[in-house]
Amino acid sequence: MKKIAVIPARYAASRFPGKLMEQLGNKTVIRTTYENVVATGLFDDVFVVTDSELIFDEIVKYNGKAIMSIKNHETGSDRIAEAVENIECDIVLNVQGDEPFVNRKALADILSSFDGEEGEKVDVATLKEHITAEEDILNPNFVKVVSDFQDFALYFSRSPIPFARDTKFFPKYFRHIGIYAFRKNALLNFSKLTMRQNETAEKLEQLRYLEYGMKIKVIQTESIGVGIDTPEDLIKANIYMSTKC
Repeated sequence: MKKIAVIPARYAASRFPGKLMEQLGNKTVIRTTYENVVATGLFDDVFVVTDSELIFDEIVKYNGKAIMSIKNHETGSDRIAEAVENIECDIVLNVQGDEPFVNRKALADILSSFDGEEGEKVDVATLKEHITAEEDILNPNFVKVVSDFQDFALYFSRSPIPFARDTKFFPKYFRHIGIYAFRKNALLNFSKLTMRQNETAEKLEQLRYLEYGMKIKVIQTESIGVGIDTPEDLIKANIYMSTKC
């Protein structure tokens, strides 16, 4: 199977506009993410897809590959679907531009979900991590996921799921990490489907796959580093990078 990685990169992020062009060490955030994904050696090709000429120029200036997004899109999946429609591939992995510290093992685990007879059942694969802090469990910005015994997603929610009705029972809670790998045909089908109730209510695009009966494999992983949503996160990311060097 031909496997590619696509990094959606919007310039005008609502909480931290222009964050992908901020400095992380001696490189920009987006260049760090791109080069770290390439360095995993897991992909036949890696592309940044962006609506920004600044980001486009930043990638191609250092011999990277970038695609300008033509249309306005409601979700990252829609933006990726437009970018890969005419690219020959079987599996498309989406790494967010603001997740510069990609974990090679986690990405390899996602990709392996599509292997063999069992892998034929998988339309989409993604990651989760175990969380225990009550503030994280209650935080609506930490999307939670519940899975069945075969690790296929049952539901994603901003609410704590499952709800612990019996106060003597302490369920495990898992945070969804928004790195996805798609079969190309599942991704293109997604972009043609309309939102239904659950996606509209939760504002979580992954629910569209579930609402239309597609199968999402969820793999548990350890922390993948520091995502950058705010200026404070950028400070943490620079500190994290300095400890890794």
